[in-house]
Amino acid sequence: MLSNAAVKAARPRSRAYKMFDERGLFLFVTPGGLRSWRLKYRIDGREKLLCLGQWPGVQLLDARDRAEDARALISQGVDPSGTARTARQVHTFEAVARQWHALQLERWTERHASDVLDSLVRNVFSDIGPLPIGAITAPAVLQVLRDVERRGSIETARRIRQRISAVFAFAIAEGIVDQDPAAIVGKALRPAPPTRRQPALIDLAEARGLLTACDRAGGPPIVRLASRFLALTAVRMGALIGATWDEFEQLDGSAPLWRIPAARMKLKKARKADAANDHIVPLSAEAVAVLRQVREVGNDTRSSTVFPIRPAAIGALYSRAGYAGRHVPHGWRATFSTILNERFPEQRAIIDMALAHTLKGESDSESAYNRATLLHKRRQIFLDWAGLLSASSSAAAS
Repeated sequence: MLSNAAVKAARPRSRAYKMFDERGLFLFVTPGGLRSWRLKYRIDGREKLLCLGQWPGVQLLDARDRAEDARALISQGVDPSGTARTARQVHTFEAVARQWHALQLERWTERHASDVLDSLVRNVFSDIGPLPIGAITAPAVLQVLRDVERRGSIETARRIRQRISAVFAFAIAEGIVDQDPAAIVGKALRPAPPTRRQPALIDLAEARGLLTACDRAGGPPIVRLASRFLALTAVRMGALIGATWDEFEQLDGSAPLWRIPAARMKLKKARKADAANDHIVPLSAEAVAVLRQVREVGNDTRSSTVFPIRPAAIGALYSRAGYAGRHVPHGWRATFSTILNERFPEQRAIIDMALAHTLKGESDSESAYNRATLLHKRRQIFLDWAGLLSASSSAAAS
């Protein structure tokens, strides 16, 4: 059996461990130093676990009393985890967090919802998930976050704090708790690291040089074509990799364009469902020429992906071309914006629109009602951009 001295002396280890008392009661000690009382029991042939509170709020004798109450119910065939006596244990942090998460699904994308839940499962639930949410203290939250920081994940710790705080805000609104211990621990975390910009060439001659170097670097032709098309359209990699032939219109006409469905754009979930938010990329003659070359190398199935390449393939091409650490595929958006804004400062809003950026100062309601696409001006921007990248226009553009 345990003693008060043994409980007090329990120290965290590299892995969580248990210190058993009697008849299924044990102290659970996490690597972060949290200590909670738990009771292992069987009912209806199934093994279950009941959380009885966190030490030192619940001392050894209190834990034994609570365990004895639970055993009395078990002997009568009653599951203690579902009784009125232990109602406060039903509202564990994990249970409340999953309720909060379920409410967000309508407005979150599937990917974001998965990321949020995975972050809680990996970093939070093992430590404070089984605890009654009302028993969780600010130091307990801070310990969880410092465990994340110790792995070097400073920004992740800050995001997780926001998510824990959101769970408590939900619990307050539901009348389960009356305070948010996560709200006050932000200032105790390590400062956020400075934002690192992704490498991008912002000199026109260097951007042209990269394209030339890629043509000489070898490798599958489809990767080189994907790189050039990315440079000409300045879209995000996800849009490029997911492009299908049926998204392109009027390729043999005078006004070719690429209509990227809103569902594949970086938008809030509610906006993804509205086709009015499709992103239209007017295509230059150079961009159309790339698509024709793609057909020539054997990818002319209208229902197929246009660029069937791995997401890392273009980055590997840039490394082979000698541009590792100087430019990444996503960097073409910065190249496009920087060079065009320098040459056409009066077209800043059009350049942002071409990149599918929300204009600064524009509210969600404004973006919903402002359907003006200014397509002819955006087309001219892409024509100018293709001309600047073209080797034949080097003298005029310099």
